[in-house]
Amino acid sequence: MCPTQSTVDVLSPHSASGTRLGGRLASPVVAMVGATGAVGVELLQCLSDRRFPLAKLRLFASARSAGKSLPFNGAGVEVEELTERSFEGVDIAFFSAGGAISRHFAPAAVRQGAVVIDNSSAFRMEPDVPLVIPEINPEAIRLHNGIIANPNCAAIVAITPLWPIHRLNPIRRLIVSTYQAASGAGAAAMEELRESTRAYLDGRIYRNRILPHPYAFNLFSHNTKIDPRTGYNDEETKVMNETRKIFGDPTIRVTATCVRVPVLRAHSVALNVECERPIAADEVREILKTAPGVRVVDDIERNYFPMPKDATGRDDILVGRIRSDLSDSSGRSIAMFAAGDQLLKGAALNAVQIAELLLQ
Repeated sequence: MCPTQSTVDVLSPHSASGTRLGGRLASPVVAMVGATGAVGVELLQCLSDRRFPLAKLRLFASARSAGKSLPFNGAGVEVEELTERSFEGVDIAFFSAGGAISRHFAPAAVRQGAVVIDNSSAFRMEPDVPLVIPEINPEAIRLHNGIIANPNCAAIVAITPLWPIHRLNPIRRLIVSTYQAASGAGAAAMEELRESTRAYLDGRIYRNRILPHPYAFNLFSHNTKIDPRTGYNDEETKVMNETRKIFGDPTIRVTATCVRVPVLRAHSVALNVECERPIAADEVREILKTAPGVRVVDDIERNYFPMPKDATGRDDILVGRIRSDLSDSSGRSIAMFAAGDQLLKGAALNAVQIAELLLQ
């Protein structure tokens, strides 16, 4: 059994001095809101795996989860009930408990001196809140006023491999089709997929409770509200708007179709990009071979390309099926396919990378 305490001290050789870097602690006190959720669990693992130099860790969740113990670096950390006074002495606060919780508690955390890294959509499109993918726009972090937003998971998977192309040959139009896993809807949706699949194979009736449609051996339009004016759902709108903000280019024409598929973990995306100038598939492969956070999986002979099963548990986004779009006679369009772990690079890993930048 691991020893249990309300906070855990984890002083590393790099942080024991407690000196300050850029106005922040070199060994910060870190808080996590939503610690018991699917992303919270991945955040804990990322902090441990990357040896994040925190001095103290505090975990917060709802009253019903208070008192639970979660493992971290060989110790058990007791989950505390979240209140508006929870952030005294906290330097960095990760939020992964949904937009309503972020809107209510993140401002309180900022008032008490914390920098908030928020995984919800609550602040992403606020003009004074940086929306950051470290491989794309790390400099935006300097503009924060206490809150930094983690982008939508499908947007991260889609545009991280597009940024190095955009830098060399600006993308003028982007068509995104997503194939989104149960992990994007949380641990309860993942369990519903497991249970409904067992029931389907056993010939039993299963009543879905988390998602609006039967999930086993089925797929359906993403389960977010549809804007009756545009016909786009919230997830599609997020992908479109966040792409423009992260790239810093409001002129990019973007359209998205987001679909929920019966995959436990790791989102996939089909991408069609139109560049400013002609571009060849081999040129794109060469660009992506050295792109940070990306791994090319493009084996034509074996018909082996990015798959959720291979992306699961990986930090990198897998990219393949790179080919010229034959419908564009100008030679300016490329089609490709990508897969990335929604709980890692699509959420927890990206948030930890942002925290690492804060300490530089």
